Amino acid sequence: MAVQVVVRAAWLVVSLWLASVLVFAVVNILPGDVAAVILGTNATPQALDTLRHQLGLDQPAWLRYVQWLAGMLHGDFGTSVLSHADVGTLILQKLSVSGPLALASAAIAIVVALPLGVLAGTHYRNGLGALISGASLLGIAIPAFWAGLLLVTVFAIGLRLLPAGGFSDWSVDPGAALRSLVLPAVALGLVQAAVLTRYVRSAIIDVQREDFIRTARAKGLSRWQALRRHGFRFAAIPVVTILGVQLTGLLVGAIVIENVFVLPGLGRLLFQSVGNRDLLVVQDLVMLLTAVVLVVNFLVDLTYRLLDPRIRATA
Repeated sequence: MAVQVVVRAAWLVVSLWLASVLVFAVVNILPGDVAAVILGTNATPQALDTLRHQLGLDQPAWLRYVQWLAGMLHGDFGTSVLSHADVGTLILQKLSVSGPLALASAAIAIVVALPLGVLAGTHYRNGLGALISGASLLGIAIPAFWAGLLLVTVFAIGLRLLPAGGFSDWSVDPGAALRSLVLPAVALGLVQAAVLTRYVRSAIIDVQREDFIRTARAKGLSRWQALRRHGFRFAAIPVVTILGVQLTGLLVGAIVIENVFVLPGLGRLLFQSVGNRDLLVVQDLVMLLTAVVLVVNFLVDLTYRLLDPRIRATA
């Protein structure tokens, strides 16, 4: 088991390095000129050349990549060419919004989807299962941003219970900051819960058809007892797969939701940096999101081995 973990960790490091090469290459071939954005359209060629030299944009691409990668490995994410702020500090500030939003959305999705998926799977032949399945299909069809707008219409504009947008800093008013995240977290979490419910339902239905469940039932165990003792662990394997994918999907969904609710998180920072051609910030953000995806997939792979001894034996 330890050897397998080391091998997977080595592949994770290689994947992160390949991702860094791809991210740097893609970001640096985007059209536009940072110097022109900063100085404006009336800048002279001499002024543009001077600024490009100051920003290091006239250096070879391979040298800029090495400097960027070495800086990230030492915890130095560089300085924004537009705001002159430290990118690492900027990302940490935005994570104070995006991090709680993503975690709250994931918690809502799991808390809602697991019990509903189990109920839908164990009652798939009656009305309760059909009702839950229909509701989950409706949730899948609704985009997260539209769900957010519906929640704003009902709870912010209609009932005036929660703010429609904006964010108050945690250090200024923690209660207001928490209330600002309720609607976006619910909008994102419910949409993800609809998808997860379908997978949990399918996994429960499949596991009930397995021979070991039939044997447990033949020995006198009830359906719930057989599932609790033998079925849930087996059904968890495909659920963990989609859960890992959804956790990474939450990052993408959070980017959209943050712009709908005007939250100063990583999503808005990414949009603004792309529009302003602040390449270093874009590189760091995309690399951060890519690293999160790869690490989550690595953890999902390790979870497989804990849930299913057959994978450990054949790996």
